[in-house]
Amino acid sequence: MSELGSDPRAAARAIDAMRRGWPVTVAGDDGAIRLLAIESADRDRLATFDPDGQAGVLLSPSRATTLKLGNQRAAGDMARPVLLTRTPWLDFETAVALADPQMDLATPFKGPFPATPLGPVTAAEAALELARRAGMLPAFFLLPATDNADVTVADVTEFAAPANLAIASRARLPVAAAETAEIVAFRTPDDPTDHVALLIGTPDGRSPLVRLHSECLTGDVLRSLKCDCGPQLDAALAAIAASGWGVLLYLRQEGRGIGLINKLRAYALQDQGFDTVDANLRLGFAVDSRDFGVAARMLALLNIDTVRLLTNNPAKVAGLEAAGIVVAERVPHIVASNPHNHDYLATKRDRTGHQL
Repeated sequence: MSELGSDPRAAARAIDAMRRGWPVTVAGDDGAIRLLAIESADRDRLATFDPDGQAGVLLSPSRATTLKLGNQRAAGDMARPVLLTRTPWLDFETAVALADPQMDLATPFKGPFPATPLGPVTAAEAALELARRAGMLPAFFLLPATDNADVTVADVTEFAAPANLAIASRARLPVAAAETAEIVAFRTPDDPTDHVALLIGTPDGRSPLVRLHSECLTGDVLRSLKCDCGPQLDAALAAIAASGWGVLLYLRQEGRGIGLINKLRAYALQDQGFDTVDANLRLGFAVDSRDFGVAARMLALLNIDTVRLLTNNPAKVAGLEAAGIVVAERVPHIVASNPHNHDYLATKRDRTGHQL
């Protein structure tokens, strides 16, 4: 398969199918695979998908690392997805335990599960990315495919690409921090997720004070004490208003890009003793899956090319600069800790490079 075209809408359809528990065929230049997401499957769906009991289990690299599969030759490259051979003892319930790390302490002795060489690597990587986009666990039953693809690697690559983002609407929005603020909404043609910017003050020739704030339902709305998101949002709005001119970008990338449900799963793992970094890795995701190129595109659409960035996170500086936005100054953003988020803030400082 070569010269596969790109249709980002195909990725949206595939995400919908996965969430409904329907099989999806993903194709890349190195081959095609038929997949059934473990999270949305059940015994009957698996029996229909794989009546002969031959489907292997596809896991993400970080989940395979957690399960200590790297000592097998076929799973030795832990930067790539890992395919486990279907064995008589790898039934539906066992696959769920492999996919969901919340069961690790209850069922610590899994296996033995032999790995098998994974041919269509790019297709497998695209499937794992689709799972993240869908807010689902990155784990699938997998069979080789010969039929037409539902989605290609190119479709997934182009899905919700920052370049496709455009301004959809704007309006005056008085807020507590600034009664003359304006809100601007952004969207892409293929992804229903909308991002917004809140413009505060009037351009005055200076670089605006800009805050990239990733959505946090638990912190922003429910005022969770487990993180510092709510206080950071309040402090950012106050700081931008005090500066006279700036923008708050509200990015719909909950849980560092893994979605609300997976973030709550990470919270459950934290209650078992894992920190926020290890919780994400045990779930099968990267430490941080956010795309700050989205923020750069939003700024460009607002005709802003230079900013003073209100952040403690060097990755945000690097992400904007890589996408062509000049960060003239990094402005520290410090809020008080509490007994519930003290360890979380220490992990951000010690393991993800936040300059607290």
